[in-house]
Amino acid sequence: MLKLSKYVLYDILRNKIMIAYSLFLLVISMSLFSMEENSSKAVLSLLNIVLIVVPLVSMVFATIHWYNSYEFIELMLTQPLSRKKVILSEYFGIGFSLSTAFLIGVGLPVCLYEPTASGFSLVLVGVLLTLCFTSFAFLASVKSKDKARGIGAALLLWFYFALIYDGLIMLVLFAFSDYPLEKVIMIMLSLNPVDLGRVFIMLQMDVSALMGASGAIVKNFFESSTGIIITLSIMILWIIAPLLLAIRSFNKKDL
Repeated sequence: MLKLSKYVLYDILRNKIMIAYSLFLLVISMSLFSMEENSSKAVLSLLNIVLIVVPLVSMVFATIHWYNSYEFIELMLTQPLSRKKVILSEYFGIGFSLSTAFLIGVGLPVCLYEPTASGFSLVLVGVLLTLCFTSFAFLASVKSKDKARGIGAALLLWFYFALIYDGLIMLVLFAFSDYPLEKVIMIMLSLNPVDLGRVFIMLQMDVSALMGASGAIVKNFFESSTGIIITLSIMILWIIAPLLLAIRSFNKKDL
């Protein structure tokens, strides 16, 4: 499995799209840190890009790569390799390459300009979101043989988690503003890895006032060490759960 992962990784790292993605993040990050006198403001601006661009690129790239590698995957399955090893090799190769591109594009500028808890939290959340949405991409790809349908499903998942879900939270807050919603909001935030990442980083930066009602509700919880551990554990669960579902579906799939 390790040799197969190395081959997938080597093939992806030569991909021009991966190089362009890394350079894009690097240029944006360096520009923001250079223009802002206060590096904390640059991290806040970079946060919006990370929460939108990183999940989108991870979803689209991983989905397209899966379909483009389908013949290679079928060839590997003719060898004495289990389906689980093949799909995990693909996942680790894609996930590691995307994470490496993110670390080069965002991690290096953060280490140079903002080597603080908030800066490293941004890098950590970016890597976790990369792996999380790569898992979603694998699940969408395995579930559908048709390339267009698989990419469409991946984009719908990104659109839901990155854009629609925040609207649902605001709707609940507005409709039930007269009721205690602390536990409800905590549960709703846990059901979206993007929101978890946003809350985690912004509370590390002590700008929870900008998050409105949801920020005030979770401020005390996430500031505790227990809250931080629980948050990261839930994000890791968001990585593992879709991947396990993808492996289960791939094992039963008729190729």
